[in-house]
Amino acid sequence: MRHQKKTVKLGRTAEHRKALLANQVCSLIEHQRIKTTLAKAKAVRPLAEKMVTLGKKGSLHARRTALAVLRQQDAVKKLFDDIAPRAAERKGGYTRIIKLGLRKSDAAPVAFIEWVDAPVVVEEPAADEKGKKGKAAKTPAAEAAAAAKPARKTSAKKSGATADADAGAKSE
Repeated sequence: MRHQKKTVKLGRTAEHRKALLANQVCSLIEHQRIKTTLAKAKAVRPLAEKMVTLGKKGSLHARRTALAVLRQQDAVKKLFDDIAPRAAERKGGYTRIIKLGLRKSDAAPVAFIEWVDAPVVVEEPAADEKGKKGKAAKTPAAEAAAAAKPARKTSAKKSGATADADAGAKSE
């Protein structure tokens, strides 16, 4: 019987599980939010919160302890410089899990895990683009991607009606 055994095994060996959770926490630090299975999100939460607690201490020993667990210098730097100061007032509960439903391929429950105090990025249209009706503003990256796409070649098998529609679409 597994009474009072807290470790969620996730179907992995101890070394694999430790590496998986460390990588998940590093991704969470880097991207502020990750999408994963619900079981993994629940397993990542305690480790992520322990890392923030170390970051709040800010000592050299805490930094080295975090580096021993996470094994990524840039993630530890971002944790201590960005994430821990944001959580300085909070006494715990640094992460939240948002359930997303079931994954289509294997029906596994999927969830977001994110920092509670992560800055929210809201995109508002620019002043000159507000006047446009019903058209989404293109970002410079989207325009560059559209320009990089080669023109579609028309096939000889197309009927005249579809070829005319394609020609009309290209002229616009």
